[in-house]
Amino acid sequence: MTISAATPFTLLNQDLLLLPQRAIYWQQQKTLIAADVHLGKVGHFRKAGIAVPRDMEQGDLGVLSDLIDEYRPEKIVFLGDLFHSDMNADWDWFKLWRQQFPKLEIILIRGNHDIVHDDHYHQLNIGLHDSLLIGPFLMLHHPQSEEELDKLNGYVFCGHIHPGISLKGKGRQGVTLPCFAFSKNQGILPSFGKFTGRVAIRSLKTDRIFAVLKDKVMAIA
Repeated sequence: MTISAATPFTLLNQDLLLLPQRAIYWQQQKTLIAADVHLGKVGHFRKAGIAVPRDMEQGDLGVLSDLIDEYRPEKIVFLGDLFHSDMNADWDWFKLWRQQFPKLEIILIRGNHDIVHDDHYHQLNIGLHDSLLIGPFLMLHHPQSEEELDKLNGYVFCGHIHPGISLKGKGRQGVTLPCFAFSKNQGILPSFGKFTGRVAIRSLKTDRIFAVLKDKVMAIA
């Protein structure tokens, strides 16, 4: 029994499923790809005295668990900003979650918020990289400029900017939805973590934009 309606997308002869949970399942590699989970952000704000519901982060880990149960990936690649800040109590929840999937390979591409010492990740059997080429895809955290893309080998998958697409209805009401944005040489994933904002992006004519709704992913003409 599926938990969501995935949208198939073929890129460089690879079969991808764009998931409304703001992740990609790469079928040939049996790999789940997600960006900007920002675990620890809730604890970071609560530590600063800002009231944030404690269950927000546990909800993100629950969604990850549901995706693992449904798609049975052999590997998860996190495209940076897995843990938002320095060590706090939320790490214990992440540690308990990791222990549920000891055979699952987990790779973290370092992001600007990934400041927890490498030893803590190694203790959880999580591989760390600044970049990683898997098949035709180069896993990074930061989006690259057109000039930078021309120098790289591989189609870039990245996150960091939490992309969104602004849509307007007939009554001029507007909404900005998280989105997947694919250009000629780069795909930017929406933030997986729910406790994040999003930035409306201007798409090029060659871009393929997929807006993320509650239970489906919709191509935007």
